[in-house]
Amino acid sequence: MEKSDTNLGEVLVNSMGEQVSQALSDTEKIERIQYHFAEIMDILGLDLTDDSLKGTPKRVAKMYVKEIFSGLQEKNKPELTLFENTYHYDRMLVEKDITVYSNCEHHFVPIIGRAHVAYFPHDHVIGLSKINRLVQYYAKRPQVQERLTVQIAQGLKEALGHDDVAVVIEADHLCVASRGIKDTNSKTVTESFSGKFKLDTYRENFLAQIANNK
Repeated sequence: MEKSDTNLGEVLVNSMGEQVSQALSDTEKIERIQYHFAEIMDILGLDLTDDSLKGTPKRVAKMYVKEIFSGLQEKNKPELTLFENTYHYDRMLVEKDITVYSNCEHHFVPIIGRAHVAYFPHDHVIGLSKINRLVQYYAKRPQVQERLTVQIAQGLKEALGHDDVAVVIEADHLCVASRGIKDTNSKTVTESFSGKFKLDTYRENFLAQIANNK
């Protein structure tokens, strides 16, 4: 388990990046981030009295806490609504092209891409919008794509109570495109296959489904 500096009101997280304690309220977080971001802007030589810039520290602080890093808070985790599989549907169910908008934890710049998710219903099915919400919940935190893929798969398996789950993410990393090597053409693809999807037939069917619109 990784422990951050609790004197700074940070959080305690486990190896999956899940929050296990929370020291500050949202208001306190916004106030602290606002203060420190103003310090960063001042160090960069920006004029904080300028009409266009003076509200930036608070805007950034609210954006961090309420929006792009809201997945750090357990209270924002969506409840995955399950419905009885009354139609006895036993084929693969695919939800593809789910928007992924996250931030690289190494440079705090965007990761932009798509997630493709599939599972085999057993006794229950998941409300479709809840799958999207689960993806977005885990994406809204500083991330690496490999861990994000595993977290989404694990969240689905826990909700469904079985392992017949597949997740593929393909994304552009602005830490690659906008700095360093500045390669704007490459994509990163990560995958997680469990249960039936470890078998070639099911895995290849899923990959064909997500490739047929490219």
